[in-house]
Amino acid sequence: MRRIIIAGNWKMYKTQAEALEFLQAFLPQLSETPEARKVVLCAPFTTLPSLSKTLHGSRVRVGAQNVHWAKEGAFTGEISGAMLTEIGVRYVVIGHSERRQYFGETDETVNQRLLAAQSYGLLPILCVGESKQQRDAGETEAVISRQLEQGLVGVDQSNLVIAYEPIWAIGTGDTCAAEEANRVIGLIRSQLKDADVPIQYGGSVKPENIDEIMAQPEIDGALVGGASLDADSFARIVNYQA
Repeated sequence: MRRIIIAGNWKMYKTQAEALEFLQAFLPQLSETPEARKVVLCAPFTTLPSLSKTLHGSRVRVGAQNVHWAKEGAFTGEISGAMLTEIGVRYVVIGHSERRQYFGETDETVNQRLLAAQSYGLLPILCVGESKQQRDAGETEAVISRQLEQGLVGVDQSNLVIAYEPIWAIGTGDTCAAEEANRVIGLIRSQLKDADVPIQYGGSVKPENIDEIMAQPEIDGALVGGASLDADSFARIVNYQA
């Protein structure tokens, strides 16, 4: 049975103090949230220890935004799986379009990070999606198929989450139509060995459109950017009306 996972990606926002202030406003709003919905906060590295400590025993899981493929080594600025699991991190975002666009991430390095994450017991959220140029050229299906084919080599699909994030919709306010997101996510699912892999939608998800998004039969959750930074906004998303 497919799980529902709502994850917030804070990107490079929030100090430790701001993160704890967020939790004070956010956690009380989960009292009526159905138990079947998994809630994850993917935060900057500096906030992870305090988040993990504060959220221990709660229903909210802590996620990181990247992990290196090596156990240790001369990789300045990177972080290993062991460093994340030591502080209670459970999830990790891998292959986000911003990592691909700004930091040279490739399908090959995405694959290496996925394998490393799983070897340390982390649950990876693999991001895939096409640019506006690729969509306009009719290449959406080919781009995503390549990302899946190359990214999932050797990956255990029973320990995996996928997020479909059309790059042209991230942070632009231009949300992919719910029906189209559902179609592409169905395409992704058809290429997986495990049909129960949770597949999220991400890209300008907000309180105003979450109900429509989650009404789609192929969509198993959301990876939320800007709207996850505000406690009331993210709580409304987590508490979407089915």
